[in-house]
Amino acid sequence: MFAPQDYLDLQHTEHRMLFENAVNAWDALKQIPSYLQFRLKPAIHGRMIGKPFISGAVFIGRCTVIEQGAMIKGPAWIGEGCEIRSGCYIRENVIVGSGCVLGNSCEFKNSIIFDEAQIPHFNYVGDSIIGHRGHLGAGVILSNVRLDRGEISVTTAEGATRTGLKKFGAIIGDHAEIGCNSVLNPGSLIGRRSIVYPGTQWQGVAPENSIIKTSQSHQILARRD
Repeated sequence: MFAPQDYLDLQHTEHRMLFENAVNAWDALKQIPSYLQFRLKPAIHGRMIGKPFISGAVFIGRCTVIEQGAMIKGPAWIGEGCEIRSGCYIRENVIVGSGCVLGNSCEFKNSIIFDEAQIPHFNYVGDSIIGHRGHLGAGVILSNVRLDRGEISVTTAEGATRTGLKKFGAIIGDHAEIGCNSVLNPGSLIGRRSIVYPGTQWQGVAPENSIIKTSQSHQILARRD
């Protein structure tokens, strides 16, 4: 099993109820729509810079700053002290903790972001969970759909575990670092405090405290006119 507490410190989200009946960490993703439907109380307590687009079914906590050019389509729940920067696109069913940075040209849908996570530049986060102080480098993509649109499985050396989901990106454990321009394919799990080298394509399960190293070889040739 891939229990939530193996990857995520549930003390660093006020939405830990999502994980109460979760056998595997990704089970919480199925609960987001109903959780927001019954518990979200729309309100804006943060500060707007200019005129960002914010739909009706959105909660924004105190001291959160939403910059002009951001778009938030509810239902969405954003905690306190966050930065939602210009060009950020938050689609339906997104839950963001406190102290998070969601940046320029980043897109989010049906995801859970734990406290103090940073997703600041040119990222796609679909049907994924990012743990406490998780960080995505510029251009990181959490791909959430197979090319054949089939059910997504989590694959290890012992075999494959079916998720029952046709849309599932990744679980990024607490304090994990994903290097720039990496692509995590559907059904990826990255353990706590792990590091993924820039430019990596990955699918599978990385234990906590792992380093996923990508090596390249280069050839330098003399230019001929």
